Amino acid sequence: MERIASWPALYLRLALRALLRPQLAIDLLRLTWSFRSRSWWRGTPFLPLPPREYIRWRMFTAYGDPEAVPPVADVVNFARWRRETMGL
Repeated sequence: MERIASWPALYLRLALRALLRPQLAIDLLRLTWSFRSRSWWRGTPFLPLPPREYIRWRMFTAYGDPEAVPPVADVVNFARWRRETMGL
């Protein structure tokens, strides 16, 4: 399993893959939107980002480490799974 050192590196690799595959870009945007804080517009930085505690919990439950950065393949597969299985 390919491990990535940082979240920005993960975002860059996902963006590069999304440029080559438009359906993946749509899947990743839908995934990102679903993880956003529900009241993101109420406070700085006024971006639809997920709560840090939620991401730490997701990484702990998935990888056993709240500081983990998921492999690109896991994110791509999860985004595709959401579309195919859940119709999202």
